[in-house]
Amino acid sequence: MTHFGPTKLDAALIPNIAQQWGTPIYLHDQAYIENSCQQLLGMPNAFGLHVRYAMKANSDRTVLRVVTNQGLDLDCSSLDEAARAHSAGIPYSRMMLTTQEVPSGEERAELEAMITAGLKYNVCSMLQFKLIADFAKANRVDLSMRVHPGAAGGGESATRDTGSEYSCFGVHLNDVPKVKAMADELGLRFTQVHVHIGSGGDPEKWRQNIDRELGFVKTYFPDAVTVSFGGGLKVARMPGEKQADINSLGAYAKQRIEEFKAETGRELVMEIEPGTFVVANSGHIVTRIIDKKLTNELNFLIVDGGMELLTRPLLYGSEHPIAIVRQDGTLLSSEYDQTPAGGLKSFGIVGRCCESGDSVRLDNDGNIVPVLIAEPEIGDYVVIGGTGAYSESMSPENYNSHRKPGAVMKTKGGELVLIRKKQVRAQLTQNELDVQL
Repeated sequence: MTHFGPTKLDAALIPNIAQQWGTPIYLHDQAYIENSCQQLLGMPNAFGLHVRYAMKANSDRTVLRVVTNQGLDLDCSSLDEAARAHSAGIPYSRMMLTTQEVPSGEERAELEAMITAGLKYNVCSMLQFKLIADFAKANRVDLSMRVHPGAAGGGESATRDTGSEYSCFGVHLNDVPKVKAMADELGLRFTQVHVHIGSGGDPEKWRQNIDRELGFVKTYFPDAVTVSFGGGLKVARMPGEKQADINSLGAYAKQRIEEFKAETGRELVMEIEPGTFVVANSGHIVTRIIDKKLTNELNFLIVDGGMELLTRPLLYGSEHPIAIVRQDGTLLSSEYDQTPAGGLKSFGIVGRCCESGDSVRLDNDGNIVPVLIAEPEIGDYVVIGGTGAYSESMSPENYNSHRKPGAVMKTKGGELVLIRKKQVRAQLTQNELDVQL
């Protein structure tokens, strides 16, 4: 099964979820996540394919277990992410660390212990290399290098572009010869090369990245056996959006890697590290309408969860499909399915934060964009689709001292399971010290 767009909403489940666990709440779909994983593992490849899940997209331990049980390993963006995944029962040997951090002190000792246990360290700067070199030499550890390609990136927006001149990720291509010379002097090998140019961008730029990366692998990295083309595979959250054709991209990579072997005699394993593609469209946020305001300028629905649950509209200008569900489980309207076609009314859908940008849809200037929906009543539900990635993992959930909501997973057997409890009020202040001044 190939899927495009958010997982189909079973509206009848919404009041059941709300009654059991309250709103707002995150909802995930196990079958959808597993299907995404299998699609990725089935991509065409020449001499092997290794898929890592970028856990920053959604780092919930149940999600991590579902993904790794399907055969994906992990890409971690911090020491804490690696430790968090390990606490979920995932061995360090199934992780790669790609981070801006330069660990020292206790964190340095922790990093060395993780590497000793099998974690792959992806060197992202000259300083990182210098600091890890002696340890790597003493322990005969092969390294990976993230290379900044020194060319235009491929992100969907400037804030998601990690390969342009305005980003600082990886060892810049100009510095690669210097780092490689230091490694050669110490007898250290870079057995993997990695480039990630951004999230959700043009597939053509992904192809260009393949060509560019294979070029400098040939020039600078004779020991490389794995080449990682990063992640950022675009998903279609909204109607009319075009999803990345992963079979086409895989076929292109396969062809280019086969040509690389014909030129060099070297067989390379392809690696990718998607996050959004795996989980984005598996998720919904269920919110309840707590107020309505009808003004001369704009009609408003106020729901009980907004930017503190989903910051992507404010941060990126991203759009997510909206569905309206009655309290009895009747689906009134679905923006993704574009039903019904008529009888819709324009509403600005906003959260409860004291922030003018707390809305599910904003224009480029940060103004609220009304959504056409069937008019609901107070107590009905607004369900936001395409929220499985970069929602609960990156949102400022305690803004205005709101508490992080719980999360539910619909299992592939159809059962609803609570996978994270709602934060209790005491947790808001548990780390604050009662200092008398």
